[in-house]
Amino acid sequence: MNKDDNHNSISEQLVIGITMGDAAGIGPEVIIKALADPGIRRAAKFIIFGMNEQLCYAADKAEIEPFWGRHQHEKISRDYPCKVVVADYDEYSVPSWITAPSIVAGEASIRFCLDAIEAAQAGIIDAVVTGPISKTSWKLADAEWPGHTEMLAARCKSKRKAMMFISGPLKVALATIHEALFEVRHKFTIGCVFEPIDLLNDALKEYFGLEKPKIGVAALNPHASENGQFGDEEKRIISPAILLAQEQGIDCLGPFPADTIFMRASRGEFDGVVAMYHDQGMIPVKLLDFENAVNVTIGIPIVRTSPAHGTAFDIAGQNLASPAGMKSAITTAIHMATTKKNLELRVQNFEM
Repeated sequence: MNKDDNHNSISEQLVIGITMGDAAGIGPEVIIKALADPGIRRAAKFIIFGMNEQLCYAADKAEIEPFWGRHQHEKISRDYPCKVVVADYDEYSVPSWITAPSIVAGEASIRFCLDAIEAAQAGIIDAVVTGPISKTSWKLADAEWPGHTEMLAARCKSKRKAMMFISGPLKVALATIHEALFEVRHKFTIGCVFEPIDLLNDALKEYFGLEKPKIGVAALNPHASENGQFGDEEKRIISPAILLAQEQGIDCLGPFPADTIFMRASRGEFDGVVAMYHDQGMIPVKLLDFENAVNVTIGIPIVRTSPAHGTAFDIAGQNLASPAGMKSAITTAIHMATTKKNLELRVQNFEM
């Protein structure tokens, strides 16, 4: 154990849960590489919900000496004496030569997530950082949910949810998520635009300490429809949603053409942006800083972050994956959990 792991205030530190993701992907590798950084380990304690065998294999390939303890996943605790512990699911086995979706990897990664959510709800961990999953593996395993966001909302009983992405100075929430582009029109309502504005406003206050966030709202059509020349969604749906948010005291403006709003936000004009559909928001996020981009679920009562990249089966097991996204997801989770706790303490002190 490194000397930096024996911090005097270890029992007072935040505890961050990290799910390993799909065992056949790069999740084990990026987690080990991220936590091998002493600076990351000094910032919190960590419980990895995963398979010790896979993590040891990744560490061996990267020539990293194991720095973690191992414990049965059935008996996880906030009070482990070491800074990093693996809650080991040794009942699952995914051979290292498998680098593709599979039923067993899907079953295991679902279990990691469910147990981490339960641990967060029980106060055992202060935030959940999820490693990349394969939606195909989840489907093979007959998952009830298509991905993390839907699972988190269902298990937290949250009626409202949104995906937010952080990339450098950009914070972007999505009005519609995994919808075929030509199907967006069937899901596009005033409510689906208002909801991410409202949730992004709350998240910027609660997790990032902004008292009065300024939010820019993207248009759907080219040139924000140019006064109705290229569609009427701006007038019929987006503008009413913005007006509704403004009436509730939210500082939001738009709709602005999507080809300029992200540049304006990156220069500091807006604290966050609401994009109308998946790729409208994801292209600027990943173009600006792909390796460090972070996915955040907002609208749920627990902190959850994730790297914005996927399982990268094509490079899994080759010691080629960068841990930058996982490091960013971890540090973002720590920042969000710390800000949330400090805000709760201020509220408690004020009420006293």
